[in-house]
Amino acid sequence: MGHPLEDRKRYDPAETEARIFARWLESGRFHPEPAGTAAENYSIAIPPPNVTGALHMGHALNGSVQDTLIRYARMRGLRTKWILGTDHAGIATQTQVERLLKSEGTSREQIGREAFIERVWRWREQYGSTIIDQFKRLGASCDYAEERFTLDEGYARAVLKVFVTLYRKGLIYRDNYMVNWDPGSGSAISDLEVEDREVTDTLYYVDYPLASGHGSVTVATVRPETMLGDTAIAVHPDDDRYTRLVGETAILPLIGRRLKIIADPYVKPEFGTGALKITPGHDPNDFEIGRAHGLEEITVIGEDGRMTAAAGERFAGMTALEAREAVVAALREEKRINRTQPYTHEVPYSQRSGERIEPLISLQWFMRMDELAQPAIAAVEDGRVTIHPEGQRRRYLEWMRNIRPWCISRQLWWGHRLPVWYRGDETYVGMDPPDGPGWKRDPDVLDTWFSSGLFPFATLGWPDDTQERRAFYPTDVLSTARDILFLWVARMIMFGLEFAGDVPFSDVYVHSIIQAPDGRRMSKSLGTGIDPLALIDGGERPPVFSEGGEFPAYGADAVRYGLLAMSSTQDVRFNETRIAEGRQLANKLFNASRLVLLRVRDGVSAPSIAPEARTVEDRWILSRLQAAEQELADAFGAFEFHRATQRLYGFVYDELCDWYLEMLKPRLYLEDNDEATEFALYVLSQTLAIAHPVIPFVTEEIWSYIPGADGLLMAHRWPEADEALRDPEVEAEVARAIEATERLRGWRDQVGATPGTAVPARLEAEGYERVAAHIARMARFEFSENGDPTHPPVATVGVPGGNVAVLENSAVDVEAERRRAAERADVLRKEIARAEGKLANQGFVAKAPEAVVTAEREKLERLKRELEELSG
Repeated sequence: MGHPLEDRKRYDPAETEARIFARWLESGRFHPEPAGTAAENYSIAIPPPNVTGALHMGHALNGSVQDTLIRYARMRGLRTKWILGTDHAGIATQTQVERLLKSEGTSREQIGREAFIERVWRWREQYGSTIIDQFKRLGASCDYAEERFTLDEGYARAVLKVFVTLYRKGLIYRDNYMVNWDPGSGSAISDLEVEDREVTDTLYYVDYPLASGHGSVTVATVRPETMLGDTAIAVHPDDDRYTRLVGETAILPLIGRRLKIIADPYVKPEFGTGALKITPGHDPNDFEIGRAHGLEEITVIGEDGRMTAAAGERFAGMTALEAREAVVAALREEKRINRTQPYTHEVPYSQRSGERIEPLISLQWFMRMDELAQPAIAAVEDGRVTIHPEGQRRRYLEWMRNIRPWCISRQLWWGHRLPVWYRGDETYVGMDPPDGPGWKRDPDVLDTWFSSGLFPFATLGWPDDTQERRAFYPTDVLSTARDILFLWVARMIMFGLEFAGDVPFSDVYVHSIIQAPDGRRMSKSLGTGIDPLALIDGGERPPVFSEGGEFPAYGADAVRYGLLAMSSTQDVRFNETRIAEGRQLANKLFNASRLVLLRVRDGVSAPSIAPEARTVEDRWILSRLQAAEQELADAFGAFEFHRATQRLYGFVYDELCDWYLEMLKPRLYLEDNDEATEFALYVLSQTLAIAHPVIPFVTEEIWSYIPGADGLLMAHRWPEADEALRDPEVEAEVARAIEATERLRGWRDQVGATPGTAVPARLEAEGYERVAAHIARMARFEFSENGDPTHPPVATVGVPGGNVAVLENSAVDVEAERRRAAERADVLRKEIARAEGKLANQGFVAKAPEAVVTAEREKLERLKRELEELSG
């Protein structure tokens, strides 16, 4: 019976990946028993994907980063846990289910809160596992046996405890305050969920008459509908144009309210006319000015986006945009619009719903952050938490030093409901409902980021003192995107220090953003999003790819490799070439392994320690293997995954396959090849081990065919580099041989030597005693000392340390080669004369940059060497 690899000419990811993943899961290696301490173990908490989610490119990149780290740590012999969970994603999930109800002709208001919550849980049961199954397709070695959910019973208890504790410390409070109101979700959202977009509006210059009857003050506004809530006009204290008016009163057009003219340093004299209408109820800056000056706060736009009764009977009930048109029309009628002009400015929009934010004063629950921020700042400054790269560390510290109160209540039904009850003027906050009649629970829920901020320790059983928490908290690394550095990372550090007694992780790796090929952000709606599963399985290219058609089925290893190769500290455009490179690497490794494995005789197996290297090629590859092991370990340790992939590709493709196996082939094809195959099996098994964290499927598959390989490669020990096996002398010797081979191959191509025919020649160079036969075979030359050494060669090829003299032969058109050499020599002489003339010109040497002069001198030397080689 033949070898099982006999008929497998190529690696087939579609046939392999599901089978391999099932073996990994069955092994139990993803689910470690909690033992030892966190310092002895290794853990990562997954950034919990939304329960609504499907795998996108950011997930795929971050999943590849985390799994590479987890597999590397596991192979280093550490007890390793990748904490898995999904986030209930309040607004996103509620929106999905509301959309579903609408398609059924009903709404959450119609079915009521209890029925709606029950419906969301059913929706989660049906769709919540989608992204988890997709992570498995990527090869992610998460702890699937202990998947957590940020609304499960134990997690909910942790959230309530944190809220109650912070409330009792005075850090959580209720207040009427300016919030970002998202009309799309019907809820307040935090500053961090707001994005600014550039918008061109009309800037209206409106005349406000002075109460004295002598003239008017002109103010500029892009939101005339909010003027109905004006309670003052402000000017800068140093603006001479208005000094005499400070303390005077103006009359609000259309309404007739008397507005005091105040001085405040916030006002920018250069904007508009330098006089600013103050609307404390609808502008964050006006709100602060209003509080500082004790101004009335009038709300003229309600939470439903319509004008309130306070806007006046004439406008009440209109949408804000309808009111704008009506107010402008009324102002024109009263001849109060002085002039207009286009005005381009930044306008806040909700990241959640995409709608324009309406700043409103609302009764909400807030959390003071300054007391929690100080220890979290210190943890980064003193190095207990290291944020990579340095630029993100600076961003974190700057934001934390200027942190503002956090609006933590959301006007939603899906989420952690506030543990707050009211009875008349009484407020009760507690883990359990209050005793007695008449208590009514607050209908709001907590901001999703409040509960996800507890993720690294709440998933491990906190507030109980569990063995899981002792074994795996603090975690080791958090890998995330920069857009949630403040939303999530900073809050985890604050909560971890306050409640779990330590920082939640020692390193934060902020990975790059993979952009669409044209540089835009990836988005399904824009047609720029790329589905990672379409890359793994093959699927339609999105419109952003001009060539259209379908992606080939690259497989998970290729996608992982490609994304890691693209990642760095800079954002990068998606490059399909990198994915294709990953597939080439998997195929090359598979075919190289097959070459060796099909020639292993019975009784030969892979040794666990390096056998004695008896040949120059064995000593060379053993030395290069140590270098690769160390450089990959260094790259993983520094989170330089692009460097790791480059080194892995270079070692496997170039050093192992293109050179070592080529030099090994004569020994491999001998009948008695046990010594060669044993050594090759050792090198192959070590190569599979160092490649495994990046391309786990193909390496695990090949490992299953290595004779003598025990168990899963996933559980195999990482090969530690042994400096004693480094051999600089043999590395230099083989490097010369490789360069000589490449020069000789280049010469053959240049002169059109007959393929397959060995070219007779003399090797007239030093340092090739042990490698000459390899060079001759790989370059298809036949080195000989025969013939008259004084007989002139038909051509010479320069190699390190000397030349190769090409003898007269039938494989090369000698006359054509002589003509080519003569023509090239003429060109070289002219270029040498030109370069010498340039360098003899003192004006050029004195005035040109030093680097330019140096480059010209080096070029001259290179030309002279080439001419000397041509001349023999």
